[in-house]
Amino acid sequence: MAITKSAKKALRQNVKRKEHNVVYKDNIKALIKEARALVLHKKNDEAKKLLPKIYQALDKAAKVGVIKKNNASRRKGRMAQLVESK
Repeated sequence: MAITKSAKKALRQNVKRKEHNVVYKDNIKALIKEARALVLHKKNDEAKKLLPKIYQALDKAAKVGVIKKNNASRRKGRMAQLVESK
């Protein structure tokens, strides 16, 4: 457990930042899961309509530092490939 005053503050900051980051990650996971389900059920047109929302969520997460820029780019590419291939 944190002993010094600065360590206690750092712990508070980490908890707050984690809550903030989880919101972005949960949003990304939900959108990707939904898109994968649509592709699995051969509803590619609906999945294509979902792509801009996925791109927006990934770009925003990369912008605020939740994920790295290349991670967002890689995920966007893979989602586009998934939707187009099926």
